[in-house]
Amino acid sequence: MGFKNAINMKKILLIDYKLGNHQSVANTLTFLGYDFLISNSPADIKRAQAYILPGVGAFPEAMKNLKAIGIVDVLAHEVIKRKKPILGVCLGMQILANDSVENGFHKGLGWVSGHVAKVPPGQEIRVPHVGWNNIHAVSKNPLFSRVSSNTNFYFDHSYHFVCNNKFVAATFIYGHKMIAAIQKDNIFGVQFHPEKSQNNGLRIYRSFFNYCGIN
Repeated sequence: MGFKNAINMKKILLIDYKLGNHQSVANTLTFLGYDFLISNSPADIKRAQAYILPGVGAFPEAMKNLKAIGIVDVLAHEVIKRKKPILGVCLGMQILANDSVENGFHKGLGWVSGHVAKVPPGQEIRVPHVGWNNIHAVSKNPLFSRVSSNTNFYFDHSYHFVCNNKFVAATFIYGHKMIAAIQKDNIFGVQFHPEKSQNNGLRIYRSFFNYCGIN
């Protein structure tokens, strides 16, 4: 898939690591009018201005694919060294952590100090957690600058991100208080699916790209 407009080439890169809801995100970006590329090419990664790391599936397979494709180092250079913005979505957020206990113990990218744990059981709590939940924005800027504090988003997950409060951008309650979004400098992640969250989700993507300087 190529860019729609050569003038705005390579600003947004939807990272393809063979495990994700790329088409759903792509449809949303197209609806919003953004030019983007779906790719896992190191050259495209180097040229891009901002990244979306989507994800549907299992943590160990996601890390295995990223390593097999051979883009972990180049992504780390662009995101960590060059400070290019990245938004991880659902599993894409979880692999930003140090490690996960999904199907064993597995190391993640380690870009945001934290761990991925099983959603804790509770009375009338079903796992996986599938459905709509209100979120509480701990920090309005930049991701939640266009939505109210108790706005609902669509979740679909069995594991959740656990980290220091300084990285928490939003929380939600599902039997227990859990993290809905994280931020560490130019690194963002959301546990919910903005592309499945109707107008509120669209506002999240617009806020992210506005932060990136992409209009």
